[in-house]
This record gives sequence, structure tokens and C-alpha cells, in this order.
Amino acid sequence: MNQRSSLKGILFDLDGVLYIGSQAIDGAVEAVNKIRNSALECRFVTNTSTLSINSITSKLHALGFDIPGREIISAPQAALQYLQRQENPVCRLLLADDVKKDFAGFEQSDTEAQFIVVGDIGNTWSYAMLNEVFNCLMSGAKLIAIHKNRFWQTEQGLQMDIGGFVHGLAYASGTKAMIIGKPSADFFSIAVDDMQLAVGEVAMIGDDIDSDIGGAQQAGLSGILVRTGKYRQSYADASAMKPDVLIDSIRDLPRLLGL
Repeated sequence: MNQRSSLKGILFDLDGVLYIGSQAIDGAVEAVNKIRNSALECRFVTNTSTLSINSITSKLHALGFDIPGREIISAPQAALQYLQRQENPVCRLLLADDVKKDFAGFEQSDTEAQFIVVGDIGNTWSYAMLNEVFNCLMSGAKLIAIHKNRFWQTEQGLQMDIGGFVHGLAYASGTKAMIIGKPSADFFSIAVDDMQLAVGEVAMIGDDIDSDIGGAQQAGLSGILVRTGKYRQSYADASAMKPDVLIDSIRDLPRLLGL
């Protein structure tokens, strides 16, 4: 990892690092407080596409974290910024209702969409929906994925994430998905630029060896992997990505940073 003297910022993943479901990870609140009260810049980055920024902030506050909304950078917000730069985009939004509120200003269509935005929609997936999206893609629509995670950790155990659906739609239609969130280098650049730092001055802490750690390293950041959340040793060992540092939990981060 970057030498402590050159490290000026930390990017925190949320789900699996600060909390799992509705339960804060042991010691996470205290660790975040200690780091935020240091000289280090902090941002909280997430691929979560089921909650708006306001809802994420409220959830963090309910779990005991004193984190302002301005320090949270979500993949849906990055997608929103991208669509705002397009000329009169017509969208199909496969997003949770709470997140859809942020996209209310765009014209929407199930069959004539120019942009298909794919996020977490739980059990709503169906063959009919996939086929409608497939036909839009065959007609030239652009496939935008909030992320392409394979799975995530819930209070009930591991659960398949949207990566399989994104891959299947891209394969069937012969198109390539635009990945907005982690591990996109552009997403990490947005977060680093928001801190007004250089990539070599920032470390990412996450529970996903590929999306969090691999994405961060390929963007020029250091990667700190935690053994909480979706972490599985067999999965980490099989990955081509290797963390700069491996720690048991975020509660160990202040000590690693010399705080």
C-alpha cells in the first residue's frame, strides 16, 4: 500500500464493509469516526442501486454513522450525470422505485428506449422483461449497467447480483454494456477528483476482490481488502487481483493507518 506519509484519502465501500443488511459491522462506527476526524479525506462509494442518496444517508445515520450525504458517491448518481449529458434521452429504467425518483426528469419507454439502465430490481426479473430489453438493444439502444457484480452478501447469505443479467443481455444482443460503477476507472476518478487528490494518494477499502480492489488498483489506487461481507478466501485466492493489504475488518483500519 502507499506509504502512510503519502496517503491523503480513503474510499470506503458500504455494504459488506460498514454494514451487512440492517446491522453495522462490529467496530465500524468507531473506525469511521476516527478516520474522518483525522487529516485524511474520506468518501463513501457504492454500487448500491436500490437506494437514493437521501435513503443511503438516512440508513447510515440510523446505523450510527455520522456521514454527510455530500461524502457519498453512488453509481446511480454517476449514471444520472451521464444521461444528463445526452440529448433528450428516452430511457428504460430497471431500477428500484426509490432510485427511479432521481431519474424522473427523463422520458421513459418500455419498447422505444434509447438507453437501458440496469440496476437492482430484486425479484422483478422475468423472461418477458428480458425479451423487451433484448429487442430494444437489437434496435440500437445502449446498455448501461449500474454495476456488474456477480453476487453480494445479505443477512440471509450470498445472493446473485445483476452481473449475470447484464452479461446475458449483452451476449444475446451482441452489444457491450457500459459499466458505470465499480470497477469502472471513470467511477474511481469521479471519487478521487471530488477529494481533489491524485490517485496515488488514495486507498480503497472493500470486500470485493475484483470490483473494489481490482478496480481501484487498475485505476491507480491502493486496495485494502476486508474479510467481511462477501469476502470468501477461495474466491479471493482464485482472483488474478491481489490486495495491497488484507485485514480482518474495518475496525483494524485505524491501526493500519497509524491512527
